[in-house]
Amino acid sequence: MTMAATALRPDGRQSPSALAIQRGVRRLFAAHDCVTLCEFTLRSGRRADVIALSRDGSVSIVEIKSSVRDFRADRKWPDYREFCDRLYFAVDAATPLDILPIEAGLILADGFGAEILREPPHHPLAPARRKALTLRFARAAAAGLHAAHDPDARAYLGGFSEI
Repeated sequence: MTMAATALRPDGRQSPSALAIQRGVRRLFAAHDCVTLCEFTLRSGRRADVIALSRDGSVSIVEIKSSVRDFRADRKWPDYREFCDRLYFAVDAATPLDILPIEAGLILADGFGAEILREPPHHPLAPARRKALTLRFARAAAAGLHAAHDPDARAYLGGFSEI
């Protein structure tokens, strides 16, 4: 399955809890006039659970943690900082909030919506990084739309590395 298509269909890696958190997070960002993609591959090879692009071009990355075990098993979250203006963790009500680092924002989410409990520090992207990331976002979104309408899109979009 393609990175772009995962925004349309779960790829099997996410637990039902993570998918519910993802849905709530995406609704929250949409309510704030942002567009989102899921499982977005960054230039570093890391995959952001959710990446949001605002109307003014600012970029947020949300790392979803569906349990204490999930959080403790994954220490790659600092690597996302160089690819966003704001970094958040998103969890559900069953996850203890005190385990999450204060160096990132905090979102409480479920399958119906989400709320920002703590804003993250703002660390603006360099202009060249912002441009490259925005172009990558646009191409991934367009490729996802193409793949949604054409089951054979992979053959036509072979030059696009995310497909």
